[in-house]
Amino acid sequence: MKAKNKIAALMMVLSLTLFFFQCSKDPQIPSPQVTGVTFTVPHGWPQPVYNFEENTLTDAGFNLGRRLFYEKKLSRDGTISCGSCHQQFAAFANAAHARSHGIDGQFGKRNAPALFNLNWQSSFMWDGGINHITVQPLAPINDSLEMDGNMNDVIAFLSADASYRKMFKETFGDETVTTQRVLKAFAQFLGMLVSSNSKYDRIQRGEAGYAFTADEEIGKSLFNQRCASCHTPPLFSNFSYRNIGLEPNVALQDSGRMRISESVQDMHRYKMPSLRNVEVSSPYMHDGRFKTLDKAIDYHINKPYYMSNIDPVILNGQALSADEIQSIISFLNTLTDNTFIHDTRFSDPLYK
Repeated sequence: MKAKNKIAALMMVLSLTLFFFQCSKDPQIPSPQVTGVTFTVPHGWPQPVYNFEENTLTDAGFNLGRRLFYEKKLSRDGTISCGSCHQQFAAFANAAHARSHGIDGQFGKRNAPALFNLNWQSSFMWDGGINHITVQPLAPINDSLEMDGNMNDVIAFLSADASYRKMFKETFGDETVTTQRVLKAFAQFLGMLVSSNSKYDRIQRGEAGYAFTADEEIGKSLFNQRCASCHTPPLFSNFSYRNIGLEPNVALQDSGRMRISESVQDMHRYKMPSLRNVEVSSPYMHDGRFKTLDKAIDYHINKPYYMSNIDPVILNGQALSADEIQSIISFLNTLTDNTFIHDTRFSDPLYK
């Protein structure tokens, strides 16, 4: 009997050990800190709007901004970070949802746009409601449908965390956490999200072994004729606001740029997104209504919804055939920057 009791006791201990092992979470292991951070304007590109003149770019500042970008505790309930809606594999867009997905399962009115080459932009959001890269993070942090946080709580959380206090000291010289410092760190990370190493870029630089296929050349020619006036290389956007003939989604009650300018002429005008990495950043349009590129192109080129302020480029354009649309897509796929979407400098600084 004693032997049986010992075996039973041993089995009980083993079962409990396995139970706790299976239920416990893997530890979060910090990834190596990024070093040697430098910002370089790609060859042939215009000078950026934001160049870190008043926010000296450092390894410490970049690493702090990177951690803040993935920090879920900046949201009211600790479940949503900037990185939750801006996923690196999707060029920092959101592949899972047509519109931004916030706390408590809520959805915003608009698609979470891809994030890259932000230093060349003078305004942000689909309606241009934010006018500087350093203040852009305030919008999702404070939005009740997204992170629903507030900066007082953010400052309190960061100030109480010893690892964050250390990072602020390394970046700014002391442990003091302020809104301005938080936003400067964010800007160092966001400003470094530069995408300039696609097949298209390699061809433009004349690198050996890279050339457009026949179909890509056809697509490039069609793109230059029909698309480049708004999606202008090398950034593949002129960042203007246009009404491209998308039938309004009445349920969303979204007036577009008019919400900011209060001008009727800006009704349903939205910012022209860059088409870099468009292959991986679906769904498309300001409300994420199209899952595929062919449907997005076919609609606003061949089937635009008429409104009084629809852009003349759309209204006066000739229809494109299915083959022509596919050729344009072949060219657009050369804008995919696999180096950027796999760059570990921009990934979550904690291994999960």
